[in-house]
Amino acid sequence: QVQLVESGGGLVQPGGSLRLSCLVSGSSISRDYMSWYRQAPGKQRDLVATITSGGSTNYADSVKGRFTISRDNAKNTVVLQMNSPKPEDTDTYYCNTENREAGYNYWGQGVQVTVTS
Repeated sequence: QVQLVESGGGLVQPGGSLRLSCLVSGSSISRDYMSWYRQAPGKQRDLVATITSGGSTNYADSVKGRFTISRDNAKNTVVLQMNSPKPEDTDTYYCNTENREAGYNYWGQGVQVTVTS
């Protein structure tokens, strides 16, 4: 069974930095699309960043230039480096792995990020 476990969330001051990690077990991520989403209570889940199996990245306009997504296939891990976070980045962040060829899409349990001074 595929499981995704996020870590690294917590409190961070505006302008600081935070590093979220997602460890995947039960399957190799080497051919997967890996993404980070975020969601506030009562709102839809929004895409933050995606990294393809080839390493191409895509970001929401609101985080471009501040956040960086990366992957380590050997460690089955995807990371979201959050630099210069803003209070509006406060949300629950979710890791996602998708492989359309294999026909699966899995989510982590989410990790809370709170940006406050």
